[in-house]
Amino acid sequence: MVEEIIDQKVASVEYPVIDLIKNRWSPRAFSSSPIEEEKIMSLIEAARWAPSCFNEQPWNFILFKKENQEAYKNIIDIISFKNQLWAKAAPLIILSVAKINFKHSREINKHALHDVGAAVSNLTMQANSMGLYVHQMAGFNTDKAKELFNIPEGYEPVTAIAVGYYGNKDDLPEEFFKSEIAERNRKSAAEFTFEGKWHDKLI
Repeated sequence: MVEEIIDQKVASVEYPVIDLIKNRWSPRAFSSSPIEEEKIMSLIEAARWAPSCFNEQPWNFILFKKENQEAYKNIIDIISFKNQLWAKAAPLIILSVAKINFKHSREINKHALHDVGAAVSNLTMQANSMGLYVHQMAGFNTDKAKELFNIPEGYEPVTAIAVGYYGNKDDLPEEFFKSEIAERNRKSAAEFTFEGKWHDKLI
């Protein structure tokens, strides 16, 4: 059963989609309340069952829980300053990491980042189904991540992911408040969907 979602920002969709997609958004206002361990493992289990090229499963995750103060400080310190301002409230940061070569051939897996994204999408929808929120960040130092967290050669950090329950938007720094309450928007389907060849419109 989907738990009540606080401060919904429901997408204004052009065509019917499931509620989990309509209700998914990336807040910056996180509660510091810890996430139950069972829920954390459900997030990882959801990611585990994502599809991938050759079933390579190139995703890896490093978890940073706020109660583990030293590790948590390390991940916050390598996140860009603007992201730090709000991300430091989240009780869990997850670093996604892609294995960039196939196991069977050792050739570059051009689909690795796509497949990590699919796993994180699974994780995100599972989070929403449990009343949790996810906000992905590209703004972090990948070189420092490799060094600090012993990420081996052949693996590439992809995103830092803040996870938690929704907090109080009034506690956000003023520069983020406007985006927190802004209406969600997307390109129309007609702008990026074609039939037969590029720019032959489907709709």
